[in-house]
Amino acid sequence: MSLFALLLALACERGLTQLFRLREPRWLDRYCDWVARRFGARAASVPLALLAVVLPVLPVAAVDRALGGHLLGLPQLAFALLVLLFSFGPRDLHDEVDDYVAALERGDRDEASRRAKELLESDGAGRGSGLRNAVEEAVFVQANNRVFGVILWFMLLGPAGAWLFRVTDLMRRRAAFEAVRGDAPAQSLGQALTALHGLLAWIPARLAAVTYALAGSFEDAVGNWRVAVDRAAESALDRSEDLLARVGCASLQPSLAGLPAESLDAAAARGAWRIVSRSTWIWLAVIALLVLAGSAS
Repeated sequence: MSLFALLLALACERGLTQLFRLREPRWLDRYCDWVARRFGARAASVPLALLAVVLPVLPVAAVDRALGGHLLGLPQLAFALLVLLFSFGPRDLHDEVDDYVAALERGDRDEASRRAKELLESDGAGRGSGLRNAVEEAVFVQANNRVFGVILWFMLLGPAGAWLFRVTDLMRRRAAFEAVRGDAPAQSLGQALTALHGLLAWIPARLAAVTYALAGSFEDAVGNWRVAVDRAAESALDRSEDLLARVGCASLQPSLAGLPAESLDAAAARGAWRIVSRSTWIWLAVIALLVLAGSAS
């Protein structure tokens, strides 16, 4: 049932992208701001951040449990599909890459820069050796935050797991945004939420990195994996994102060799998405085999 719900969600996401502007849960921003004000400096502890994250997840777990076993599991399947559609995102990564590449091909550098900022969720300063590298890295990192992490926790814990992963990501981003504006409680909360999200992202990040290597140049990817492991980083999330960026970019690098400089920006973004797409199919194939093996036993 979980595999079927996952396949339906991935198919529906591509077909219904324009109908899911509601995947931007603005109510969660207000909740995050309230938590920051309520806990203040005490929110620097991961247990308190976990409590704040679990509260919006409990209703999803309760509904999923209540629907289980009724009408051959169809209501539970529909609910899982709905939760997955809201957990993937909040925006569609493929569409963002397409919009960025389309702007480049039109020669609209201002629009391309705006689209790049959406992918980076920042101005791109300090990321890689330029905007092209930053976008390429962001595609590999965002794929874990928006797709692979959601898939793993959905398969492990059901709809509540997928929503838990999404809530931690959305709340940490909101706290980081408020911290930039000088909100001290939000900064404290953001540090704890980043640590919590780093814990949840640790396993899917490494599984995603393995599939990036399998989907592209394995030898180059493994070489950069060693470099990423040796590199010091401030947090578990930083180390995971550095690993995803380095392994993903290395797996793609041979396919970019020899391309003219004027086409590299678009080719890098397209190539990064191609690696992510192949990796998604690898994930689905492995999950299907595990489900079949579990059913057979």
